[in-house]
Amino acid sequence: MRTSLVLGTGLIGTSAALALTARGVRVHLSDRDQERVRTASSLGAGTEEEPEGPVDLAIVAVPPAHIAETVAEVQRRGLARGVIDVGSVKGGPRREVGEKGGDLTTYLGSHPMSGREQSGPLAATADLFEGRPWVLTPTPDTDTEVLNLALELIALCGAVPVVMDADAHDKAVALVSHTPQLLSSLVAARLESAAETAVRLCGQGIRDVTRVAGSDPAMWVDILSANPGPVADILAEVSADLDETVRALRALESADEEKRGGGSRGVENVLRRGNAGRARVPGKHGQAPTVYEEVVVLISDRPNELARIFADAGAAGVNIEDVRIEHATGQQAGYVQLMVEPRAVRPLQASLRDRGWSIRQP
Repeated sequence: MRTSLVLGTGLIGTSAALALTARGVRVHLSDRDQERVRTASSLGAGTEEEPEGPVDLAIVAVPPAHIAETVAEVQRRGLARGVIDVGSVKGGPRREVGEKGGDLTTYLGSHPMSGREQSGPLAATADLFEGRPWVLTPTPDTDTEVLNLALELIALCGAVPVVMDADAHDKAVALVSHTPQLLSSLVAARLESAAETAVRLCGQGIRDVTRVAGSDPAMWVDILSANPGPVADILAEVSADLDETVRALRALESADEEKRGGGSRGVENVLRRGNAGRARVPGKHGQAPTVYEEVVVLISDRPNELARIFADAGAAGVNIEDVRIEHATGQQAGYVQLMVEPRAVRPLQASLRDRGWSIRQP
């Protein structure tokens, strides 16, 4: 691939453009908002100039509701040899492209499974897709050249190709992406009118659950409007579980011992099912999940403290698999949770203590 046209210079489009430009592809940028194009171009994502002729691959990075019309326009104007979109919904846009008379042989739906809570070109990074799945939804009509261009794009962005049926993809992302977004927002909404004394008690648990609730509402309305059925189906299942859990918790308030026992079993059941589901979430690099143990270190809010911890862990010969930071309320300090393999816990604790760090005991 030597040339590309990116239509839509938001987070995904600009990130793809940055990755391609860094690898020598000439990228042309287009957006209805010319200011976003100028911003993306100033970041080094590509040029504002229109291509002189058809590019190798057009990347449509617009909201799902506008994918079909954009693909059809690119094909009508002969702007590219092949066209892919990077929207988070696949079945509907493909059907709409066909309904609008688009060429389904030179169009391929795709979805990079990567993103951030922030949106727009300023949030974009060239490494956004590194090691992440990138779904392709080819059909028997898909031209081999277009499929190869899409695979080349994924390789240049450092992602991992995954081939799926379009409708199966939409059901999958409803479960692993769209429903979690809504549930995170629903939990965060409880905080809107909560007492300040309650909000000040927020710890890492509530931060983890509500992290994606900071996403752009307008963007998510577009996404959910394109995939409402599968999301509603999963929310209906969650609603049934919530009803059962509410009944179980109410039973725990009863003076009747038998009812309390039933309530306890009901709560335990949903927690155990959660354990089982969580255990299926892939671990590092998409491999089977690994159980890590944590070493919790007290850290002050001063420059280079994190770098010093990582350097000391490296000196101990221990690989940090994951890291979390829990800030202390009202203090310029917090705790760093270093996730390591179980056999590395004692050596790391001893080494860090020797270097003056305070270790919190489990």
